[in-house]
Amino acid sequence: MEYQKYFKRIEEKYILDYYKYLELMEKIENKISEDKYPNSKILNIYYDTDSYNLAINSIQKPVFKEKIRLRSYNVPKNDNDLIFLEIKRKYNGVTYKRRISLNLLQYKEFLKTGKLQSDDSKQITEELRYTLNKYNLVPKIMIAYDRKSFYLKENTNIRLTFDFNLRSRIDNLDFILADAGKSFFNDKKCILEIKSCENMPIWLVKILNSLKVYPVSFSKYGEIYKEMIIKNSKKGR
Repeated sequence: MEYQKYFKRIEEKYILDYYKYLELMEKIENKISEDKYPNSKILNIYYDTDSYNLAINSIQKPVFKEKIRLRSYNVPKNDNDLIFLEIKRKYNGVTYKRRISLNLLQYKEFLKTGKLQSDDSKQITEELRYTLNKYNLVPKIMIAYDRKSFYLKENTNIRLTFDFNLRSRIDNLDFILADAGKSFFNDKKCILEIKSCENMPIWLVKILNSLKVYPVSFSKYGEIYKEMIIKNSKKGR
């Protein structure tokens, strides 16, 4: 299975209620095509320190930030299913991502022993191992969502993803236990991400502006950390 190991792009995020989503899709449906994997259930396990230092740094909006997560596209079911361990960095608004694949057996061994083995790039594997050890990172939060993916017909390098049903949990941090979690939004809001290394076409900017849909600073991990950890700790006082 071929997949991308390196990413460099700008990611603009927008929060849409369901009716805005329907309006947007009506306006752009003739200009987009479904991605290779148009519908997927994405599960992420974010690694952090015991004190959530990476999450705290993320919500402070620094010039540079980084995070490590384990990602699965749909719930893994057999030993050959691939899971991806990723290091994601953001510097001056540009996102850089590098990742390796693990099959389910390697993942189980990783959970049990902390030993990281992959048939992929040794350089990326060592980089991930170094970062995990440097910060003493451990699994902290599982975040899942249901994604619809598209690209622009006129420029396949520009992708649009819509993430619905954002949910999370802080216990049972194992993909094999599926994707159940507490909902983040109380309604049918979704997160639109426009991903590209190029300028967004003017027609798309005009459509978003006409719908009063504007970019927001929104880190799924950072926002869920604030919701699940900070608010819960205040309630317990």
